[in-house]
Amino acid sequence: IALIAITVIINLWFGKLIDVHGAYAKHFADIGRPYWPNDHWTKTWIIILSGLMLGLSYVSSVARKLQRNQLAFALSEKERVLAELAFLKAQINPHFFFNTLHTIYALMDTNIGSAKTSIYSLSHMMRYVLYETKNELTTLSKEIEFIDDYIALMKVRIASNVQVIFEKPIGLNDLPIAPMLFLPFIENAFKHGISAVTPSYISIDIFKKNKKLVFEVRNSLFTGMAKQLEDEHGIGIANTRRRLDLIYPDKYDLVVERDDFAREFIVTLTLNIDDN
Repeated sequence: IALIAITVIINLWFGKLIDVHGAYAKHFADIGRPYWPNDHWTKTWIIILSGLMLGLSYVSSVARKLQRNQLAFALSEKERVLAELAFLKAQINPHFFFNTLHTIYALMDTNIGSAKTSIYSLSHMMRYVLYETKNELTTLSKEIEFIDDYIALMKVRIASNVQVIFEKPIGLNDLPIAPMLFLPFIENAFKHGISAVTPSYISIDIFKKNKKLVFEVRNSLFTGMAKQLEDEHGIGIANTRRRLDLIYPDKYDLVVERDDFAREFIVTLTLNIDDN
């Protein structure tokens, strides 16, 4: 805009200069005397002004081109992020269904009634996966319902000596959250944090603290499994980390801890919800 304004001013000034010379030439012609302007300075000014206008025109053209390139880059970067998110979700969904179907398959040999109930629960969860994961964000209440369905599905399979606790937040139902964000950590707890013979537990807690949403899952830690837990880099966990980088850049903190004294494995995910 500044370049355009300067160009207009120079054009107006140059036009006034030509008008002045024209007026002088007409005046001297009317009185019958020749008009001899300083040709050297006139030509010099014409060259200088022409050069300035050409230079300003070039700079303006380059600036517009840079602006277009920046806009195109921003759009392509957004498209790349959306494409990567879609790819990550496309990997997480089959991973989740594979694990869930494996659970139902195991029930077929032990409890047909429970298997039927589990299939119904799975159909309810599939609706969530098919429709809610199309969007980048869903509501926390829907995510909690999904977790409830998953826990109910897993409780059919686990031993009676396993305690599962799920503490839910109050007043955060409409909070926007990425769909299936917590599931890989809960899956990991059910996979590694329970035993069929030893009393064990899984504790899931979601709460708000200082304008941050905190998700915490704790589970029993068994001898010989600590290293396996720390080295867990399956599709679900790895993709969740990448999704966090894309959806919550510089707005999350993920801490994985092992407490040997309490024989407990802890995963804490903190999301900054103040700007969301």
